[in-house]
Amino acid sequence: MTDDWCRWREAAETALYGDEGFYRRPEGPAGHFRTSVHASPLFAAAVARLLAVTAGELGTDTVDLVDVGAGRGELLTGVLAALRDSTTAPGLTVRAYAVELAPRPPGLAPDIEWRADLPHGVRGLLFANEWLDNVPTDIAEADADGVPRYVLVRGTEGAERLGDPVAGEDARWLDRWWPLSRPGDRAEIGRPRDEAWARAVGSLAGGTAVAVDYAHVRASRPPFGTLTGFRGGREVEPVPDGRRDLTSHVALDACAAAAGGVAELLDQRTALRELGIIGERPPLAQASADPAGYVRALASAGEAAELTARGGLGDFGWLRHRVPARGDEGARP
Repeated sequence: MTDDWCRWREAAETALYGDEGFYRRPEGPAGHFRTSVHASPLFAAAVARLLAVTAGELGTDTVDLVDVGAGRGELLTGVLAALRDSTTAPGLTVRAYAVELAPRPPGLAPDIEWRADLPHGVRGLLFANEWLDNVPTDIAEADADGVPRYVLVRGTEGAERLGDPVAGEDARWLDRWWPLSRPGDRAEIGRPRDEAWARAVGSLAGGTAVAVDYAHVRASRPPFGTLTGFRGGREVEPVPDGRRDLTSHVALDACAAAAGGVAELLDQRTALRELGIIGERPPLAQASADPAGYVRALASAGEAAELTARGGLGDFGWLRHRVPARGDEGARP
């Protein structure tokens, strides 16, 4: 981190992924914020069902599972456990890949391949839970004349000032996806996320790619952007000092267009219900007939309710891409 003025994308890249960046810290993301993966094992169970559905669509009992932005491998560990402990997909063989810049955590199952880049030619499910919101973007703000300019930031304190007018591909992205005209309006220029998602979808030789994230669409962009920070379980000011997460909501409609193909946008509430996560309370009669089972079912219903809650995790966006099989290439480096 330095005191030099620079654009937000450069500052966030260093603060999150540099040698002393936030995502290099030993406690990992779970030490600072809670995702659906950490909220309940039901989330991993739902991903396991989606993986089984994907394998069925591909007509195979050997399938790839790629977790992009894998944290410390919590989701992959949960999915593999769910498959072992259920009858969802008996006989399914899973090749698991964790894509993460941080070092491999100790104790991770040896059958999970840990890598810094995407495997290519995989056939199966690529899942990116709260990854795109951490792909750094530049920020634009309309000046007093309504001209979008890059926002510059100074790393150690988070002070900002306006820089040059937005130009080139960034300006074209703003015009199409997040036009600014009123002084003071701000936007996160999502072009790097579009490109990252297009690469992720393009790494599949067949199957389904899913991005799950805080999201918005063109018809309802927030006027002042969404950049914020998280540290120690609390929302804090977004300062690119390497000691906090830096995140902003994702223009998933732009990501969908960039990747092309067959895409579907829905909320987590709908997606999880399709995968059997309903959140209904068990019948009261079960309390006397099977007290222990009733308590377990009640706890499960509470976790499902949290995962699908309006105003909470249930409002997350799910972007699903179907990728037609294009030959039996198998996973390769």
